[in-house]
Amino acid sequence: MLTVIEIFFWWLTVLFLVVGALLAVGFYFKGAWRDRAEYRIKHPPSPNVSRFPDILATITNSILTTGVVTGFWDKPSVIQQARLEAIGKAKHSIDFETFFMTPGQRANDFATAIAERATAGVKIRLLVDSYGTKKLSRQYWQRLQAIGVEIVFFNPFTWKAPLDYAGRTHRKLLIIDGKFALIGGAGISDLWDGTEKNDDTKPWLDIEMRLEGKIVSLLEGIFVQHWTFGGGVVDLERFVFPSFSVEDQLMIITPGANPSYRFSPIKALKQNGIICARKRIWLASPYFLPDPNSCELLVASKKDGLDVRILTTSDRSDKKPVYYASYEHYGSLLAGGVEIYEYQPSMIHAKMLLIDDLWVVTGSANFDPRSFFHNEELDIMTADPQLVENIKSVFEKGFAQSVRVSLSDWQQRSLWRHRILGNLVNFVQWQL
Repeated sequence: MLTVIEIFFWWLTVLFLVVGALLAVGFYFKGAWRDRAEYRIKHPPSPNVSRFPDILATITNSILTTGVVTGFWDKPSVIQQARLEAIGKAKHSIDFETFFMTPGQRANDFATAIAERATAGVKIRLLVDSYGTKKLSRQYWQRLQAIGVEIVFFNPFTWKAPLDYAGRTHRKLLIIDGKFALIGGAGISDLWDGTEKNDDTKPWLDIEMRLEGKIVSLLEGIFVQHWTFGGGVVDLERFVFPSFSVEDQLMIITPGANPSYRFSPIKALKQNGIICARKRIWLASPYFLPDPNSCELLVASKKDGLDVRILTTSDRSDKKPVYYASYEHYGSLLAGGVEIYEYQPSMIHAKMLLIDDLWVVTGSANFDPRSFFHNEELDIMTADPQLVENIKSVFEKGFAQSVRVSLSDWQQRSLWRHRILGNLVNFVQWQL
């Protein structure tokens, strides 16, 4: 006769088997084992030819426009101050979309700045991700709503479509009076100051830029698209179309909206940039999870004599399992000669791609499946000379403060953390 303990473990085993079967079926219907298309192009245009931006915008579902970079910051404290100063300058409207906010000094300072402008009569719309801001209390938002701030929570959970909750807005966009916009990767969280993790006590590496010109009105339209998802009312009179300037540069906006396994605008932009490069590919991403096709493209570029380097986070990552998963991808890249640098002082959160000292891509998108296939992202590609120089400088400082990973380092990686946990995370990352 079975004992109570034996019965308990028997039912526990049955439960695990049932849950495992349900997960397997769920992953099957979600397409976990589908074949993934490889991206191949013949005769890619050089980044220095005039048709390059037109071709890239067309094949990536992007928007070709003009604008000028009027500000650039690469330190978290300066980025936060730049946002607060921009908010303080608003006279008519503030539109802000973001993914990540947590309780702390940064969130409090942000609320204070927003409240001051709201009481001054400025029309304010905050579009915040329901998952990324879940740690903030209801009272935090109610205080702002009480003084007239309009707030929409992007994609809240609903039992009518529970799987849809995986889709997030990962954008970081601040538009002031329809005249200038700030775009980058930083959240409103004290994490960026290195104050909330014992193994990461220095400020994170991140960047933010300020844009003016025609591009701002298009970014306003992109904001409004998401605003309507949450039931927000659209006032088209708020659209401002800035005058053109002789300093305006060509810019490509890639919203990364509604990505799917069939097509990801963000992935297409980055992969085509890599394919078209002739001299240099410098890529930075805190969560670096390339698929085999992307690895092949990077290795092929290296074999063609290009300077191919990856700047990513070390084990100081705020998501350790993702770091282990990222490390698993190093093997084929290192064997192919690609240089991989792990930033040592702190977490690197900047998302950057430098092509031939001519074009840069930056914004909210990481080089990982979540940014490619699940998130709503916002990247900007431009040949603005000053921005190119600024981002190149950030790369150079980042490489100087990094440890270069060798193939022998990778071959000696941990069995449990890297090979087992890392590969498990890699599989799940493609599905969530």
